[in-house]
Amino acid sequence: MAPSQKTARSAALAILMDVLGEGKLVSEVMAEGVLSKFQGPERARAQRLVQDTLRNLERLDKVLSRALRKKPPLRAMNILRMATLELVQGGDAHGIVNEAVSLTAAHKKTAHMKGLVNAVLRKLSETVSDEWPKLRVPRLPNWLRKPLVNAYGGDVVHAIEAAHYVGAPLDITPRTASDADRLAQALGGEVILGHSIRITDQVQVTALPEFEKGTWWVQDAAAALPVGLLGDLTGKTALDLCAAPGGKTLQLSGQGAKVTSVDISQTRLGRVQENLERTGLVADVQQQDALDVSGQYDVVLLDAPCSATGTIRRHPDLPHAKDGSNFGALINLQAQMLAHAASLVSEGGLLVYCTCSLLPDEGECQVEEFLDMFPEFQPDRAFVECPSISKEWITEEGGLRLRPDFMSSQGGLDGFYVAYLRKTQTA
Repeated sequence: MAPSQKTARSAALAILMDVLGEGKLVSEVMAEGVLSKFQGPERARAQRLVQDTLRNLERLDKVLSRALRKKPPLRAMNILRMATLELVQGGDAHGIVNEAVSLTAAHKKTAHMKGLVNAVLRKLSETVSDEWPKLRVPRLPNWLRKPLVNAYGGDVVHAIEAAHYVGAPLDITPRTASDADRLAQALGGEVILGHSIRITDQVQVTALPEFEKGTWWVQDAAAALPVGLLGDLTGKTALDLCAAPGGKTLQLSGQGAKVTSVDISQTRLGRVQENLERTGLVADVQQQDALDVSGQYDVVLLDAPCSATGTIRRHPDLPHAKDGSNFGALINLQAQMLAHAASLVSEGGLLVYCTCSLLPDEGECQVEEFLDMFPEFQPDRAFVECPSISKEWITEEGGLRLRPDFMSSQGGLDGFYVAYLRKTQTA
């Protein structure tokens, strides 16, 4: 377990070291307790410092490269990155530089560099505010940028990168869709896509009205669409495969279905159970490998394991912690899961396949190959051809492709793919 830290800056440094030095995701580091001693504003400050540093990494390194003869060890470099970011954001230069020097001196491998850190930051405090606006929007690393350019073209990828740089607002799903307008007013947000509530102000989630009452939960608007578009499910049986952390399980239950919620991780299922208890919704929660599930259901939802490349605007650590080397294995697993999920759909039932990925290989291509192999399934376009969905989001094979640059003036969306596949009912 990672040790807890004394200050928000030291905690942010510890997280950055694990992400950029060890290839860990922020969520993994957080689970080790690095922020265990922090509450409320200080915890949020540490998280924000990490996210903003990662989101601006290319720009920070460009600025620092002009002030350094050679790149220092990672710990010193990360200290310089964080401090430079805070200078750009208008923080108190004296306090920022002093703590950066203290953090440098506190470690035996960088203690001898405290003079360098002090000199570089003192100089940047006078020059960086003029230089910063001239820098380009940070680009994705080549391992991800290249396949996205091949799929969408350079202009679209640049727009996606711009959306990533802005970050993501807070999206909320109401327990009852008809309650969206009332909750939007109570929470200080607006209703988007007919069912989600978007809050653009910086807020503490647990302090928002009705959190304890469980009338809503946090869920990106794109992630809420696959189930939200299904409408009333009263009397239907539904299976949520790879269910954790449970947003779609909550939606299925809230829309009237009798839900079985399956995930391979007992730890992650604990979050599903907590969310069910807070919201007062009901599901049969089971720890099981999705490939071992049996039975027949009216609706089978497979939110398959994927690259998560659609979530970068909320998780800027992902391009730095991953390198694309596991894409092939993920794509093969998705195909296996999709084929097995098909066997669980009752006649006339619906298979909903989705991934939080920007890569067509994990979305459009998977469904095209699936339809060739399973002719008893056909795309059900009725779910995507509705007033809340832009026609440009509908794909050739009848799925729905969402990108971060869509609805950019309203805060954008996660990258997401969803297809509704109806099983033919025999006479």
